[in-house]
Amino acid sequence: MKRVKQIKILPGLTVRELVEQMKDSSVLGAGRVGEAASIITEMFSDERFTTFLSIAGPMVPGGLRNLIGDLVSEGFIDAIVTTGANIVHDIIEALGFRHVVGTFSADDAKLRRRRIGRIGDIYVEQAAFEALEKFSYRVLNRIPETSRQRITLGRLLQEIASTLTDENSILVKCRAANVPVFAPAFLDSMIGLNLWTYSQTNKLVIDELQDMNDLMQMGLDAKKSGAIMLGGGVPKHHMLIANLLREGVDLAVQITTDRPEPGGLSGATLEEAISWGKVREEGRYATVICDATICFPLIISAVIDEVNVRRKRREDKKK
Repeated sequence: MKRVKQIKILPGLTVRELVEQMKDSSVLGAGRVGEAASIITEMFSDERFTTFLSIAGPMVPGGLRNLIGDLVSEGFIDAIVTTGANIVHDIIEALGFRHVVGTFSADDAKLRRRRIGRIGDIYVEQAAFEALEKFSYRVLNRIPETSRQRITLGRLLQEIASTLTDENSILVKCRAANVPVFAPAFLDSMIGLNLWTYSQTNKLVIDELQDMNDLMQMGLDAKKSGAIMLGGGVPKHHMLIANLLREGVDLAVQITTDRPEPGGLSGATLEEAISWGKVREEGRYATVICDATICFPLIISAVIDEVNVRRKRREDKKK
């Protein structure tokens, strides 16, 4: 029987070395984090992989905006499937508003009077959403009415990105890298509300079937498919559905705080996904039960370090 290998912290220990030790321990959360890093390293190192990233929960307000954007710019992510809320918070940051540190024990009635919205211990001023509405209307008014009679969400997000000037915006970086952004539950967000109010007096029809067609085609065209899931919900399921017709993803990592016992998708294990053909039986996969704002930066730091080491080895061999 294999013994649990103990983790040892030494002076100067790098994140990569720590995560390697966690993988070598092979058990519990540490073992899962290490395995997840190993799987994502394989995704990022093999050019045959089409890598999908799904995002649910307050990942942009929670501090992962630059990390996600950098992964796009560096060519590690081929498509993003996200909640409308994360797009909203990316846009309001691009418009000059900020998410600020608050507290879970806030007086919410007082925050309401001060026109501040709360996301856990993160605060956002309501003025940001007023600016978002005006911005959304400006973007929509720029689009000819004939185009608005049947427009994909992907096209609309491209129009939004072309109007933003913030180089740190995820939407801007995706546009520059030609990485499509899909948001199957886009209307379930503040900007979704803006689209609805606009449509009450203006022509606007969103063609969601064409967006799904584009995502499904990416899954079908993938030589190998990799999936990284931050949180669960609609983005996770929609991304896996896009890989169903190719008999599932080859590599998958899920980071969630939800549990499988209630039977909901957000906490469903990747082993369960095998039964639906969303993850291949012979594939590699890891479910990490953790807040993604804690372990995703840790995992990616180790992964990027290892990918760079592998690249250097390949370059040295060519010399």
